[in-house]
Amino acid sequence: MMPKISVIMPVYNVEKFVTQAINAVLTQSFTDFELIIINDCSTDNSLQLCQKFTDKRIVIVNHECNKGLAAARNTGIRHAKGKYLAFLDSDDAWHQDKLQSHVTHLDNNDDIGISFSRSAFMDYEGHILNIYQMPQLIDIDAAHLLCRNPVGNGSAPVVRKITFDDIAFISATESPDQWCYFDESFRQSEDIECWLRIVATTQWQIEGLSAPLTYYRLNHQGLSSNFKKQLASWEKMIDKARLFAPELLKDVEHKARAYQLRYLARQAIRNDDGKTAVRLVNQALYLAPSILKNETGRTLATLMAAYMLYCLPLSVYKYCEKLGHYVIGNLQKLKIKRDEA
Repeated sequence: MMPKISVIMPVYNVEKFVTQAINAVLTQSFTDFELIIINDCSTDNSLQLCQKFTDKRIVIVNHECNKGLAAARNTGIRHAKGKYLAFLDSDDAWHQDKLQSHVTHLDNNDDIGISFSRSAFMDYEGHILNIYQMPQLIDIDAAHLLCRNPVGNGSAPVVRKITFDDIAFISATESPDQWCYFDESFRQSEDIECWLRIVATTQWQIEGLSAPLTYYRLNHQGLSSNFKKQLASWEKMIDKARLFAPELLKDVEHKARAYQLRYLARQAIRNDDGKTAVRLVNQALYLAPSILKNETGRTLATLMAAYMLYCLPLSVYKYCEKLGHYVIGNLQKLKIKRDEA
């Protein structure tokens, strides 16, 4: 019998994290899945660690050369047998009820093509932190998706396979004579580009679950730590979006860019780079002051954190940050409980 869910896990030089990621799948309360591991030509011991698992639900596919995250996900989709496709980056993890919750969500809502969950942050060592990604969960249109990307990270979504069929394309330069879903010319921003193409060009809806079922690792060595490359990739996504959603870009491009700059400022804060954080948040406010009105609390928090990090001794800032996380995290927990009630 075909599995209900195909879990797609790209792997590239993640020997420190991959065992935890695989165990997060194998210990799911929902067991009707296959786990497709795409080894993107790792040069460390990642592949050997994956091969130690003997569970028959695991399939390992090897790339002949390093092709990047988008290509690895495309390979996984092509091999997938499940009705639903779940994505887990190999440095992240899941709550044990992640798959069951999304199966129920998608089984009960035929119009939803992308189901995602809130995420809890975990530190580099894998300890769950008392702080969460708290995106909008319902009534998500293309404009909101472009500005705010509520999915948040690559380990949060579970997608109907037929949803990907509706955006499939053949690229002569990326994967000749093979269907593509994620754009392999992107090394970053490939996920938001794909979600935007789905929401802007099809009838599929996107909706989130209130529970924090995804554990997103704060990894300073990851792709998101290079701000210039990340912004350049986002701008490339905007250039492409003008081709398939020109009216959307006319309406919200400047605001979306401001939100992206604010997001990068928050990334700089996590990397203890106060100078970059101040520059980015100032650029965001100059470009679209309306983000201060639209999301006053989050924008002010980013602005204050950036200037405190820039002006204060790091030890003093870290104490303030710890206190702020404690307060914000508890408020977020209360909201999650209310939303789940």
